[in-house]
Amino acid sequence: MNMENYLPIVLVVGGILVLFTFLYFVPVGLWVTAQFSNVRVSIGKLIGMRIRKVPPGIIVNSLITATKAGLNLTNDELETHYLAGGNVPSVIKALISADKANITLGFKQATAIDLAGREVFEAVQISVNPKVITTPKVAAVAQDGIQLMAIARVTVRANIQQLVGGAGEDTILARVGEGIVTSIGSAQSHKAVLENPDKISKLVLQRGLDAGTAFEILSIDIADIDVGVNIGATLQTDQAQADLKVAEAKAEERRAMAVAEEQEMKAKSQEARAKVIEAEAEVPLALAEAFRSGNLGVMDYYKMENIQSDTSMRESIANPPQKTSPKKKLDGGNK
Repeated sequence: MNMENYLPIVLVVGGILVLFTFLYFVPVGLWVTAQFSNVRVSIGKLIGMRIRKVPPGIIVNSLITATKAGLNLTNDELETHYLAGGNVPSVIKALISADKANITLGFKQATAIDLAGREVFEAVQISVNPKVITTPKVAAVAQDGIQLMAIARVTVRANIQQLVGGAGEDTILARVGEGIVTSIGSAQSHKAVLENPDKISKLVLQRGLDAGTAFEILSIDIADIDVGVNIGATLQTDQAQADLKVAEAKAEERRAMAVAEEQEMKAKSQEARAKVIEAEAEVPLALAEAFRSGNLGVMDYYKMENIQSDTSMRESIANPPQKTSPKKKLDGGNK
């Protein structure tokens, strides 16, 4: 086959490609749908959206939904929000829900909330239907030392005016937990808290915990409250054990000092005994020296020995040694 036989096929394929390319850049069907929905969008606008890589279907369908709901919006506003990274369908649904619920919400405010990273449609739903947030178990100690653990359910409603820049749920939970701890801690007895747990709710609500947040607290209800450990008794026990260890340490210190002092006295006694022995060892030398120098005669020496013997005898008579009596041995058969 020559090239003339392939020419019709090439023309047909080329025509199909040109048609699809034309329909892609010129969404005629979408333009027709918009015209029948009383939404004035020109072909040039749709082609411009394709060139700017903006899906015409999202913009036109959102504009049709808004027009049918009675909202006065333009395709330029929706396209600008899409190019800024916003969620156009979510904003349209939020505006329609707010309008039906008589909630004041403008397009600029809705887009600002959406671009801030918050779900604007969910926020409107929470504003219409309040949301219940359950706090984790909060432990607090009353003034009598008994620990109480409470769980609260916080009913909140979205504050549309504070969604941009307002604190989230984590802040609400933290503030409510702090309020519960303060309320229980100010109670004289844990029994008073168990008898009237609604006092906690009233005290917490009076603190204005929703200030600066994206929510408005409607109510705080204590769902559960349990008795924990006796913190006061535990602290007293720990303190008593600490005092006991301190007293034992001080007693051990005094004992060590007494032992050291005793050892020191023994050392001094040994030192004195050594001096006495040294002095006694010098007596014979002094006697010998007295004999050599003629200061002591033989008769004088014997007299001194007799005096020492008499002195020892008198001491033995005055302090006789105590005799221990032998123990009587008992025979097994005789008494």
